[in-house]
Amino acid sequence: MSRALNRGSGSFRDRCVANRTFQRGFTLLEVLIALAIIAIAMAAVMRASAQSATNAAYLGERTLAHWVAMNKLMEFQLQNTWPSVGETKGTYDMANAEWRWIGAVAATEDEAVRRMDVKVYARDGKEPLAVVIGYIGRPQ
Repeated sequence: MSRALNRGSGSFRDRCVANRTFQRGFTLLEVLIALAIIAIAMAAVMRASAQSATNAAYLGERTLAHWVAMNKLMEFQLQNTWPSVGETKGTYDMANAEWRWIGAVAATEDEAVRRMDVKVYARDGKEPLAVVIGYIGRPQ
């Protein structure tokens, strides 16, 4: 039995000690550097995903504002009245939100056509989220 344990040169204990010197793992410094790199990468991923969510919300709001502007312009185009030159203001409810709009009617070179610019703002917004320009023909 002792022959089976003592194969090769040296005792069983000597071979175990010798094998330990060849088995090398990561040092603490290497592990800490790897963790730092992973932490920096994860922070970048989190920032990118947060920015993406913010952009999605902003684009959704702008899309709704554009729909409001298109609806208001279409309402003016479908009316059988000739809009007077000047500014018109109002509010519009869409998607459980109240939107402010301003419609500016201006004369054009063609006397039978008027230009209308519709700007839509968030309820408390200072900058327009959407601007749509359209033309209205004189009703016959």
